[in-house]
Amino acid sequence: MIRVDLPRFGRFDAWRDVARQLASNRVTPGDVAWGDGGLFGGDAPPPIGPHPVIATKDFLDLARTVASHSDPERWALLYGALIRLQDDRSFIANPADPLTSRLSRMAKSVRRDLHKMHAFVRFHELPSDGPRRSFGAWFEPEHLILEAGAPFFARRFADMDWLIATPEGMARFDGSLHFDPPGPRPNLPPDASHDLWQTYFANIFNPARIKTQAMLSEMPRKYWKNLPETDLIAQMLADAPRRVQAMRDAGATDAPAFAARVTARIRQIPDDSLPETLGGARDQALRCTRCDLCHAATQTVWGEGDLSAPLMIVGEAPGDHEDLQGRPFVGPAGQLLRQTMDQVGLDPAQAWMTNAVKHFKFTPRGKRRIHQNPNAGEIRHCKWWLDIERRMIAPRLTVALGATAAFALTGNRLPLTPRRGGVETTLDGGPVLITWHPSLILRLDPGAAATAREQFALDLSQAARLMAA
Repeated sequence: MIRVDLPRFGRFDAWRDVARQLASNRVTPGDVAWGDGGLFGGDAPPPIGPHPVIATKDFLDLARTVASHSDPERWALLYGALIRLQDDRSFIANPADPLTSRLSRMAKSVRRDLHKMHAFVRFHELPSDGPRRSFGAWFEPEHLILEAGAPFFARRFADMDWLIATPEGMARFDGSLHFDPPGPRPNLPPDASHDLWQTYFANIFNPARIKTQAMLSEMPRKYWKNLPETDLIAQMLADAPRRVQAMRDAGATDAPAFAARVTARIRQIPDDSLPETLGGARDQALRCTRCDLCHAATQTVWGEGDLSAPLMIVGEAPGDHEDLQGRPFVGPAGQLLRQTMDQVGLDPAQAWMTNAVKHFKFTPRGKRRIHQNPNAGEIRHCKWWLDIERRMIAPRLTVALGATAAFALTGNRLPLTPRRGGVETTLDGGPVLITWHPSLILRLDPGAAATAREQFALDLSQAARLMAA
């Protein structure tokens, strides 16, 4: 029996290193005893053995989350999963597998606990001798999430010093993040800002929308003793009937004239039936709510061009200009694309130009909206519309601009650089030429941009030759 005692902090990395050594020697899970806290040192694991060890990204992401669970069996379960993974990589993706199901439930519980930590930590201001303000908090999580949860606060409150004490240990931030063993619960002084917070909490309370069970589900009573706002809840609930009656007595004002039009638009139910025409598909896409991008974008940006086009150009997603105008490729990247097409003898008016994702994804920064790449889930949701376009246009050749378009069309997520200039097969069986997205060219420094422009023009010239052939 090999006894492994993992440290209090940095435990996932420590487990991964030891597990790799054990698995490379194919040590069976029953021959390893795992412990927490690093108090006894444990046995030295054997050196790296002769067997290669495989761990998929999905498994490592799951294991990193499960490592924060409070179940003392978590390390043994993860090591057992790692050993199984060497012979069967598919089981970890099977939700019906008992081990996968248990690990997934543990990870879900940890993620929920992290969410509660981020929501329910309440800081008290502490005396400070330096130029930075100092704060402290006490929190009692269900799991061992201090190490996983503290970076959120380091990013959010990077301009101040703070500490978060828990029964597991203490996180300190003074410009960099440190972890210490647990100590006595700190004596946190009263904080004047709590009165302001209580005032805000009381004023956003809506007595007509009381759902006590939902509130307790999202804010369990175990957290109440450390939340200043919970002192107000009993009185607010008791006073709710009087306030609701006062709202009824006050009556409602007439809705403005435009309210009916707005309500009718909001209440349109997305239609998932297959449209019969491309115009019908566009009308359905304008009401698309398949992913969350629809809530922030101005509008759906549908493809446009020649309905009988033998050439389809597929980009990544609309940019700021496209989102505001509702048309694809009208911004700087679109202008570069159209200029290069003209240069090599391709008429943009005789192509169907569209995007793999139909809504603009962005991060607000001041008055600007900074473009963000769609994730795999958003690409898969929007593929419904791209597939409809491809069935109705039926192009003889498709040009994929960038990695997102290439992934949507081929399902291949390999790097773009070695694929650029090559012709691959789409998921529906047609040829697709892979090239740079013009927005990438615009972001490069002048030397690299010149090379990329030349490659982009060569690729579009190749598309013109393929179309002529």
